[in-house]
Amino acid sequence: MAARTSSWLAPAPPTVAIEIASRRVTAVSVEHSAAGPVVAGQATEILPEGTVVPALANGNIRVPEAVIEALRRALDRAGLRSARRAALVIPDSVARVSLLTFDEVPQRPDDLDRFMRWQLKKSTPFAIEEAQVSYFPVGGSARPITMAGVVSRRDVVAEYEAVAAAAGIHAGIVDLASFNVMNAIVGVGGEVTGDWLLVHLAAEATTLAILRDHQLMFYRHRTAVDEESLGSLVHQTAMYHEDRLGGGGFARVWLSGGGPTTDAARAEVSARLNVSVGTFDIASAAGVRDRGGPTDLADTLAAPVGILIRERAA
Repeated sequence: MAARTSSWLAPAPPTVAIEIASRRVTAVSVEHSAAGPVVAGQATEILPEGTVVPALANGNIRVPEAVIEALRRALDRAGLRSARRAALVIPDSVARVSLLTFDEVPQRPDDLDRFMRWQLKKSTPFAIEEAQVSYFPVGGSARPITMAGVVSRRDVVAEYEAVAAAAGIHAGIVDLASFNVMNAIVGVGGEVTGDWLLVHLAAEATTLAILRDHQLMFYRHRTAVDEESLGSLVHQTAMYHEDRLGGGGFARVWLSGGGPTTDAARAEVSARLNVSVGTFDIASAAGVRDRGGPTDLADTLAAPVGILIRERAA
């Protein structure tokens, strides 16, 4: 249940992932055992503000040298100096995600690709010829068919790939942060049933997603410059869930990415929804061996672990 903004055929699923966010870079390695995934190595390096400015437009990586050096340090501290290939997680703000519903879609891959590009062209704020496009079904086999379309500028994705390459890493898979937090929750969070809400916070934006069991039903991304409060965004999302999706409340509400503001954000969301809000503890769920480094391991590890779990299951 994730989109790839870029992908290449690989001989085996990756065991290393890196995340480049606006305020940090993270390197993670995962081993798989009969008991489930185990985080064997992990490290995070903080980036100076303004080093990475996630956006649809180009110019995201403002100080490439700082990102490259931080990534090298993170790989070294995580024991991954010899890694040459990794999955790469990038900020949600790099892409535009749309959920589109159709009575039918073309069955042939080439026809489906042309069809989806034509549909996504209508809402893409740049030429579709300049876009990296991916899509995947989110409603199972039910009719009508709902597809998630993900569009980003090819040159923007290339910025993130370039700094990874300069640090010695080929980014064979590139994906969005919020999708892989969902993958982590579904993959190692135990049985996930009913309608649940993910509130994924970043310094520059907020993403809200509603899932029904494992199926994505709603996705909304708002940048900080939109100046909508978290409480307002959550309230609007809950009303949509009730009015348009026939929801009667959320079975679970997960918060991720809050960092030092997690407690305040959890209280605000809980007050709006009148439900308990959890922070997904990926550190415990994935058996982190080394808990050194940042105190907010739940935030720093969820997305990179999620992309590795997804690739293992694919």
